[in-house]
Amino acid sequence: MKTEIVINVAAHESRIAMLEDGKLMEILVERPENERMVGDIYKGKVTAVLPGMQAAFVDIGTEKSAFLHVSDMPGSPGSMVELDEETLEEADNVRTNSRGHQIVPIEELLKKGQEIIVQIKKEPIGTKGPRVTGVPSMPGRFLVLVPDGEKVGVSRKITDWGEKRRIKDLARQLKPDGFGLIARTEAEGKGDREFHRDLRSLLNNWQRIQKQAKKNPAPCLLHKEMGMTSSIIRDLFTEDVERLIVDSKSEYRKILAYLKGVSPHLRSRVECHRERVPVFDAFGIEAEIEKAQERKVWLKGGGYLVIDPTEALMAIDVNSGRYVGRDNQEETILKINMDAAKEVARQLRLRDIGGLIVIDFIDMGPIRNRKRVEEEFKQAIRRDRSRPRTSEISEFGLMEMTRQRVRPSLLFTFSEACPTCNGTGRVVSPETTLARIERWLKRSRAASIERRLTARVSPKVGDYLLENGRQRLKGIRRSTRVWLNVVSDSQLGTDEYRILSRKRNTDITEEFRT
Repeated sequence: MKTEIVINVAAHESRIAMLEDGKLMEILVERPENERMVGDIYKGKVTAVLPGMQAAFVDIGTEKSAFLHVSDMPGSPGSMVELDEETLEEADNVRTNSRGHQIVPIEELLKKGQEIIVQIKKEPIGTKGPRVTGVPSMPGRFLVLVPDGEKVGVSRKITDWGEKRRIKDLARQLKPDGFGLIARTEAEGKGDREFHRDLRSLLNNWQRIQKQAKKNPAPCLLHKEMGMTSSIIRDLFTEDVERLIVDSKSEYRKILAYLKGVSPHLRSRVECHRERVPVFDAFGIEAEIEKAQERKVWLKGGGYLVIDPTEALMAIDVNSGRYVGRDNQEETILKINMDAAKEVARQLRLRDIGGLIVIDFIDMGPIRNRKRVEEEFKQAIRRDRSRPRTSEISEFGLMEMTRQRVRPSLLFTFSEACPTCNGTGRVVSPETTLARIERWLKRSRAASIERRLTARVSPKVGDYLLENGRQRLKGIRRSTRVWLNVVSDSQLGTDEYRILSRKRNTDITEEFRT
C-alpha cells in the first residue's frame, strides 16, 4: 500500500493529510486557539476525591478541571508503574480485580489539596474536561521513557520474536534505575547508538520537568508536547511512508534537520511543494475535506451512508440508495454492505469519530453473509491507530463498536452548533410558530386590552403566510378576535416572534407573556 503524508502550513492553521493509495484516510488540524494538548504534563492540585466513582478531579489551570480515574494511577492493571510494598501495606482496603491485580482505592492514593504530576491523555470534548493519567511518559523516536517504572516492553507491531528478544535485551541493558522503557515500532532494526541517543534526550527532558515541578506551585504546565507536525514526523514518518510533501520552506528545513539526527535515510523522501496550485488542491484533498463534513456519504455502487452524531453515540445508517443490482436481493444487499464496511472504516478515521458507534447495516438473512461483512470491516480497520473494538452483527443488522476518543472529531473542529436549532439539526416549522403566536394571543392579557397588534416574524414564516393565501392569518384573527398584521424581520429565526402594540408602537411580547 502506497502511503503519503501531505502537510499544509498557513498563518493560523496547520493541516496534515494521510493518503493511502491516493485516497484521503486521515486529516489532522491544529490552530493557535485550539492547540494539541495530548502529552502535555502538568503539576496539578487535587480539588475533589470521589470514592463512589473511584476518580478525582485535578486543577491543572485549564478552564475545566481534569478527570483522573483510579485505573490511571500507578499500580493499576496495565500500568508500567508498580506500587511499592509500603504503599500497599498502608492502604486500608486493597482489592484485586478478576486477573488478581491489586487495586488500591482512590481515597487511599489521593487527598484533597494534594499536588500531583499528571499528563493529558484525552483532550477536553464538549462539556467534559481533559482526562489525565498519573503515570506520565516521555515518547521519543525509538523509545518511550516511563518515570518511576521498572518494566521493559516492546511494540506489538514488531512480530518477529527474535527481533523482539534482541530489542528487549538491549533496552534492559540501557534502562536506568527507577525508569521503565517501551521500545516503539521504529526501534526495529536499530542498535545501541540510536537507543542511547534517544534515551539521553528523554532523560534530559524529564530532569528539566522535575526542576520545573520543584520551582513552581500548582497548577502549572511543566512540559508542552511538540507541535502536531513534529509529533507526526516522530511517530508516523517511518519506512512504510513513501514520501512526505510540505508546502512551507521553513517546515521543510526543520523536518530535514530532525531526520538528520534520527533517520537520515528518510530525508530523500521529503519534498517541498513549490507549485502555484495549493498542495491540498494538487492532491484532491480539499474536496475530500468538504465531503467529510456532510451528513450523507455516497458509495461507489450507488448506496449511501448517513452519519448522525448524538450525545451518547454516533449512529451510521447504511442505505441502498440508487443501487438495484443484477442478481437476487440477498446478493445485492451483501454487495452494498461490503462496500459500506470499507467506507465506514475510512470515515471513522477521516472524521476521527470516537466513543460508542452503532452501524446499521441492511438486514441480511444468511449468517454467512453477516460473517463476510464482519471480516471485511475488521480487515478495513486494521490500519486504524485508535484501537477500535467491534461486536458481531446482530440479527437486526446492527454492529456496535468503540473507538478510542483522544480529541474532538472533525465535525467539532470545522463547525459549531447551529444557533437556531442548538445542534439538533431540526428547526421549528412555520406552522408551529404561527400556532405559538395564536396561543400567546389567547392566553395573554394583551388581547383583552388592545385589539390591533403586529407580529414580527422571520421571512420564512412571512412567506408561508403568503403562500397559503392568508387563510391561516384570517383564522388567527377570527379565533383570537385581534386584528393582527404580520411583518417579516430578517433578524428573527424561524422559531422567534415579537408582538408589537400598534397603538403605542412598543414591543409587548415579554410585558404580557404568561
